[in-house]
Amino acid sequence: MRILVFNGWAAGPETWALCAFPHDWVFDYVEQLDGLPEKVMEESDEVVLVGFSMGGSTALRMWLKWPEKVKGLVLVSTTPRMMEAENWKGMSERRLAALRLGTQMMFGDDPSPMYDERNMERGLDYLKTTDLRLQLLSISESGESVKRRNFPVFIFQSEKDGIVRPSNAEFLKEVFPQAKVTMVPGNEHVLPIRVPELIDEAVFDIIEQNEPET
Repeated sequence: MRILVFNGWAAGPETWALCAFPHDWVFDYVEQLDGLPEKVMEESDEVVLVGFSMGGSTALRMWLKWPEKVKGLVLVSTTPRMMEAENWKGMSERRLAALRLGTQMMFGDDPSPMYDERNMERGLDYLKTTDLRLQLLSISESGESVKRRNFPVFIFQSEKDGIVRPSNAEFLKEVFPQAKVTMVPGNEHVLPIRVPELIDEAVFDIIEQNEPET
């Protein structure tokens, strides 16, 4: 069983430095945009998907395409739609522009592909345009939903996150009624740094549930 981790937009590998759970791959957002997770999923039989922020969206996409392979989901600061819309609390265009400017000011001289101007704009376009709500709701409302829910799901969300709104956790709970939802006090978005021990517990719990009985 492979444990695949999907990072957020402009988030480096240090995001997961405090987490002790084993992982076979940490995909940065550029690799996600380039379709590498799909290639790995095609070659995998059983997977646990761990996604943070934009990476949570990728994890959901992988589950939608290969539900039979997914043995567990850990969704951290995850949303099916990043931007605000009618009857949807998301991030405003102004807030996204501020996030872009702040990241550019901090990492503009970093030679990593993650901070390449073109890649950052590609990532922002993904955040602006990706909307998985209808796909997720169609699954949860269909007769197929029961067989898709026979695996553990953990959702971690900050109570006052200004990037991914707390109401996203409520939406995801509707899609995954079996999910254990943990609301973390404060407004921290990068929960793998804030509560790594809780994320570790979730992943190890999934691994234990999938161990063959002796």
